[in-house]
Amino acid sequence: MPQPARLITTIAAPLAFSRADDLPRLEGRPAATRLLVQRGDTELIVQRLEPSAAAPVVRFPAPWPRLFGEHALSPAGDLAVFTGPHALRAVDSSGSTRWELRHRCWADCEGHESAAEYAHDRGYHRYHRSGSASFSADGTLVWAHVRGPLAHEEPVLGRYTEEWLVIDAGEGTMLARARTHTAAAGSDHVPHPDPGQMGLSIGEGQDGTPLRWGRWDGHALTVDSLGDEDRVLLAVSPSGDRLLTVTHDQDTLALHRTADGTVEAELSADVIPGHPALEAEQFELFEDDESRAFFDYEGGFLDEDTVVVGTTESDEEFGAGRHWLVDTTRMQPAEALVYPFEVSGPPRALGDGSWYTLSETENALHLWTR
Repeated sequence: MPQPARLITTIAAPLAFSRADDLPRLEGRPAATRLLVQRGDTELIVQRLEPSAAAPVVRFPAPWPRLFGEHALSPAGDLAVFTGPHALRAVDSSGSTRWELRHRCWADCEGHESAAEYAHDRGYHRYHRSGSASFSADGTLVWAHVRGPLAHEEPVLGRYTEEWLVIDAGEGTMLARARTHTAAAGSDHVPHPDPGQMGLSIGEGQDGTPLRWGRWDGHALTVDSLGDEDRVLLAVSPSGDRLLTVTHDQDTLALHRTADGTVEAELSADVIPGHPALEAEQFELFEDDESRAFFDYEGGFLDEDTVVVGTTESDEEFGAGRHWLVDTTRMQPAEALVYPFEVSGPPRALGDGSWYTLSETENALHLWTR
């Protein structure tokens, strides 16, 4: 049975569409600490969403253009870490550099003194990713995926490696490191409620999607591989006890136990009906694999027992993208969400029973509940 979505509020994006290099997003599970974040080419804009009054906007100057890096924001919204081709740089809310950690350039060159040396590079640098980073749930640690070795270190046996670092967020001191044994085209961190745990999804293009799970006990970092190099980590449940993944080919969702990575239940995209815009005569024009639905690389927990996912990528050829609720207690077939007006892109869960979507023009966020 279709499930109606109820609009809570609409939030305007900090930057106009023409000035933004990144779509706006919400960060923070509790509503009291929720942050509206958007990256422009020269700055990261952060605004706390406070119901009583408009909070001041904090602008973190970006050390390099958006095309050449990602960013991570502390839970308190007072420190941003920018990942770049050759370094991690932490910038505080005054715009001052708190610390910097330099590493081997992702484009495999000898490195750079400043962004000016590669900012107008339309070749190799532009098409290389630059790792990723995330703060721990309490903001004390930064987990970062970088290209090793670090500055002033020699490569081991003449080889360059990818590494996962645990860093003191305040001082920039490296606390632990481990090789990921990957060849990344890009990566993404998914934090756990426990500051000592973190998930890392690494995309290797057609070669697979290695998933690493890290545990830092204050003394040692241990890293486990989950999902046979074929799983993308979408979310961690509010309790931290379960993980939500999708296969590299996007045809199967799975719930895993966080403790050991064991799959508890799966849901195949085969249970998703064809798009309603596909009329019978149109359907015959498509091969079965062209018209079947598949899950997006986005999804999350509304609460411990419900996840929200989308099939927007596979739907876009036929019409409006669809979103689905899934009961995690038995991974029952998904129920379609029905909106009072058209939305854009996949749903992004906030862990407190709500989720948000982009407006059709991508210049605002709609916050929803059931």
